[in-house]
Amino acid sequence: MRSYDYENYLCLLHLPTSLRKAAFALRAFNVETARVRDNVSDAKLALIRLLWWRDLIDNIYKNKVVEHPVAQSLASIIDEHKLSKHWFKRSIEARIADSEIESTPVTLADLEQYSENTASVLLYLTLQAGGIQSTAADHAASHIGKASGLVLLLRATPYHASRRRSYIPHEIAAKHGLSQEDLYRGEFSEVLENAMFEIASTANTHLEKARELSDMVPKAALPVLLPAVPCQILLDSLQKRHFNVFDPSLTRGISGVSPLWFLLKLKWHALRGTY
Repeated sequence: MRSYDYENYLCLLHLPTSLRKAAFALRAFNVETARVRDNVSDAKLALIRLLWWRDLIDNIYKNKVVEHPVAQSLASIIDEHKLSKHWFKRSIEARIADSEIESTPVTLADLEQYSENTASVLLYLTLQAGGIQSTAADHAASHIGKASGLVLLLRATPYHASRRRSYIPHEIAAKHGLSQEDLYRGEFSEVLENAMFEIASTANTHLEKARELSDMVPKAALPVLLPAVPCQILLDSLQKRHFNVFDPSLTRGISGVSPLWFLLKLKWHALRGTY
């Protein structure tokens, strides 16, 4: 997980010790399922692997022995914290649907729903593992997950474009006159900036809504919501570069800033109990 989801790895280090085991297992599960499509050359093979994960989750809840290190960690925390199967299934079904559909998302709402079903779900499960029952925390987690998912997809645009795949919704591309071929060629332009800005603005709005709930969020939930911080850092980095997702400086340091600055920013929020 540290190699593929470093920002969230750093966030998890600020969780209470009692919650870290569950949080690391959940993030490891997310890395495994998120990278399925990237690890195979054929979409059909990705689908087979994801269906295997879906069956594996079913087997965990049937108390069947599973021979996979991440699955064994999941089985342990599911048993310990009585985690809801619904969230795991929702995450895997979203990955399955993504692997089956070769076309670009149609609307921004589609992209937000995908982010909810993958990124927000992880926060719901972490809150559940911590025994935190709070409507405000759940709503904040929903917004932070959506923001994180949108920003992650923005950052991954160069990688997806290199594989002739786009997560820029058709409605936004059409609105700003962005052609997929220009995107695949990695050409930065004003129309690309405008399209990226619209998605980034939606992500920022979700972060603002999450922060509006902070006074109602239980203190125990605040460390779980810390992923809002790296999300904001990446949004700020994109803004400084005029939302040029192809700017190579975005890959330097952590999200385009120095590792020391990133760590200090994260520590500052963790100490203050903010996100």
